[in-house]
Amino acid sequence: MEKRTVSMPHRQTGNQIDSKLLSTILILIVFGLVMIASAGISYSRARFGDPYYFFKHQLIYGVLPGIVALYVMQKINYKFWKKISLPFFILSIICLILVFVPGFGSKIYGASRWLQLGSFSFQPSEMLKLSIIIYLSAWLESRSDKVKDFYEGLVPFLIVIGAVSFLLIKQPDVGTLGVTILISISIFFVSGAKISHMFFMGISGIAALGIIIKMEAYRMNRLLVFLHPELDPRGVGYQINQALLAIGTGGVLGVGLGKSMQKFNYLPEPVGDSIFAIIGEELGLLGAVFLISLFIYLMIRILKIANNAPDNFGKFMAVGIVSWIVFQAFINIGAISGLIPLTGIPLPFISYGGTSIIFLMSAAGIVLNISKYCNNN
Repeated sequence: MEKRTVSMPHRQTGNQIDSKLLSTILILIVFGLVMIASAGISYSRARFGDPYYFFKHQLIYGVLPGIVALYVMQKINYKFWKKISLPFFILSIICLILVFVPGFGSKIYGASRWLQLGSFSFQPSEMLKLSIIIYLSAWLESRSDKVKDFYEGLVPFLIVIGAVSFLLIKQPDVGTLGVTILISISIFFVSGAKISHMFFMGISGIAALGIIIKMEAYRMNRLLVFLHPELDPRGVGYQINQALLAIGTGGVLGVGLGKSMQKFNYLPEPVGDSIFAIIGEELGLLGAVFLISLFIYLMIRILKIANNAPDNFGKFMAVGIVSWIVFQAFINIGAISGLIPLTGIPLPFISYGGTSIIFLMSAAGIVLNISKYCNNN
């Protein structure tokens, strides 16, 4: 008797990750290491006597621990994070508070953003981005029937965002605040929020932004220089003018990898938030488009994972993580290209910063784990 095989729809059960997403992340990381090695030569030599200090430090204290974090996270069932979502979020809030406590926090360039743990230091704001994604995803999934309610959905959400905003403004870290709010609103939106509530938050956010800008003179100056770059070319406008000069010099094909002139003590933060300008100078428009294409492809892959996630918790987390990466990337690129005022936030996977790369790769590991349980289609 002839055997017949019936094809039944099924879910992946933890055996396959999204290899295309993993490949994209690894390409971004390698690209970032190459550009840090190139962009940091002059600054590294002048500050540490080693032209490849930033490259080595990023590799040893950022990328290698990040790879371990990614591997571990993609092995842990993503539903585990629901159980510890509140403790993890509370821990990140405590760490944000500790940056203001003498003996724990340290000031760099006048900002209290670093927590000192012996010989190591890290930015709690990077941990906050991941913890608030996990917490809001778990909280909104558990309150799916109340999300549309003003008092039981919107008001508690705004209280959480308000508390986080207060701590970030005090650091001050308005760039991270903006990214965190965009992440949170994205999760709130896909959880089923009312359009009227989204509109209310949009109007309130614009008003709050205006108040925050007026609170500090340097923020107002940044806005004025953004509108009129010629006002202070050697002061507040210096960084953006040098960045635009670097991008303009690169043209279509670039001056060649390692051949940037702006990285030689002209452009501030060449391995930090200004690294996209060095990419534009050395690799030209083609290199910049290649990098932007990687971020767009990464966005598409993660949104597909979110769309096929087996539950709302996985969906919300994937949306939160892709919002984090994409919003931060395009805010950085937009600022360095002169499209929006400078924010000081790093370019994900590319800019120098061990804390940033470790938590980004941890988040990527969580998304890869979610991808194991997605529908095959």
